[in-house]
Amino acid sequence: MRKFTALLMVLLLSACASAPVKDAPLKAELKGTGDLGLVIERASGSIQLVETTGNTIYGTVDGLGDLSHASAVYSRDERFAYIFGRDGGLSRIDMLAEKITHRVIQSGNSIGGAISQDGALVAVSNYTPGGVKVFRSDNLELVFDLAANYEGSNTGSKVVGLVDAPGQKFVFSLFDAGEIWIADFSENSAEGKSESNPVITKFKNIGSKPYDGLITPDGRYYIAGLFGEDGLALLDLWHPEKGVRKILPNYGRGEQRLPVYKMPHLEGWAVAGNKAYIPAVGRHEVLVVDMQSWQQIGAIAVHGQPIFVMARPDGRQVWVNFAYPRNGVVQVINTESDALVKTLEPGKTVLHMEFTPRGERVWVSVRDDNKVIVYDTASLSERALLDASSPSGIFFASRAHRIGL
Repeated sequence: MRKFTALLMVLLLSACASAPVKDAPLKAELKGTGDLGLVIERASGSIQLVETTGNTIYGTVDGLGDLSHASAVYSRDERFAYIFGRDGGLSRIDMLAEKITHRVIQSGNSIGGAISQDGALVAVSNYTPGGVKVFRSDNLELVFDLAANYEGSNTGSKVVGLVDAPGQKFVFSLFDAGEIWIADFSENSAEGKSESNPVITKFKNIGSKPYDGLITPDGRYYIAGLFGEDGLALLDLWHPEKGVRKILPNYGRGEQRLPVYKMPHLEGWAVAGNKAYIPAVGRHEVLVVDMQSWQQIGAIAVHGQPIFVMARPDGRQVWVNFAYPRNGVVQVINTESDALVKTLEPGKTVLHMEFTPRGERVWVSVRDDNKVIVYDTASLSERALLDASSPSGIFFASRAHRIGL
């Protein structure tokens, strides 16, 4: 009888432990972070905080300085966004509290940044005075100041194309020096500290005036665009001992010097399967490249000079926007047929696009019409319209889990 009673009590307690608690009060401030994002309002030095399930704005943060060429990265838990302003400002935003937690003016003119693989470090690339500064992500305390000095110069180089790479590394290009550097912080990470100097590996004579860089989604290849000559510089990060090699030698303006209204963003390269879709320089084309041979295998005629060429997360579509003066159009390419399937006209001066994490929507900023349009990527129809003051970059928290973004 005692055994039966004991067993009955165990069963009753087990049932109570697994039964749902009815009418449990929910805190109104609770919110997940994977659904969130931000829109840069470049004219007002502010950002709109947004959520992508309901396609709404839920907050605004002001006081972010010059956002004329701003970008953002996210902490591992997606709670904090780091805004890189053109005035050298680095700001840490709490996406849930809707406020700035830390802000530093770390240079005179900066051009972007990245967050380390473990989320502990934030690096910023600078035009003035040049070089890279690295900060702790939790409090923006300066950890390392790398002056990008190079042979034959008394001043540091402008730094561009800064990305995070696997192995707790940052990779970037020196515009004035024609070099690619790797800053390896893996030893610091392994020892649980951040104050030690990184190991710097330099690759010289990679080409004239690298103006931007990208890292492929798998983190293997770093590619620098060259402003001073045609072609691209490629570094295989799995085999850095092989050095930098030139690919796509005709990429650029080619023999015919064409007017280039805006150099395309290399970070906007689209990768779908084994193919890369890249914006031609000065031409009304999107180039198709075999990523195994790094040879051009096709060209798709488009509306204007492409700026961002971005792949939907599943790789089935590529969306393209364009440089002035034909910048009121977005075109959609089917990657199976490499054919244009839709031309959209969102409004005056389309600056940026961002896919929701699984790609069912794409958000498009239309600067001169002060709006953001949300499109359904299946029907290619408009789903939402949001007011924003001179919107430019759109950055969703899902970037926290992608290499190079």
